[in-house]
Amino acid sequence: MPIARTLKHFLDNRHIKYDTVTHPHSDTTEEAAHYAHVPSNQVAKAVVLEDKKGYVLGVIPSENRVNLSWVSQELGRRFELATERELPALFQDCDLGAVPPIGQAYGLDVVWDNQLRNRSDIYIEAGDHETLIHMKGELFEKLMTDLPHNI
Repeated sequence: MPIARTLKHFLDNRHIKYDTVTHPHSDTTEEAAHYAHVPSNQVAKAVVLEDKKGYVLGVIPSENRVNLSWVSQELGRRFELATERELPALFQDCDLGAVPPIGQAYGLDVVWDNQLRNRSDIYIEAGDHETLIHMKGELFEKLMTDLPHNI
């Protein structure tokens, strides 16, 4: 499965130019960066957060960890990390653990890390454990425009 259908449809409808990078099976985005021979600070990973109001997708560089207290304070909510068993219902066309960091495609609110700004290139999970989507950094920022940021 090169690219999840929902993600491909979302990117194509917004005329986002991208290509794919295949790599050996990986369990983490940092591993994917290593196997694909791309800088890990250019790989954006998704972290699914939840509270009583629902889910929010945090988007951060692959080597970072999400700051739950900042996100909770910034959005005025009390977030915890979602469990892996909740993900298949949210990302039905993705492999378990291969969540694309474009939550808008899946109807999720998104908050993203400013460290992903001004990157020449960004790589994201495509929905499986063997493919990254590569796009120019300005196109990634275009997708994130008007979304809360500065995790």
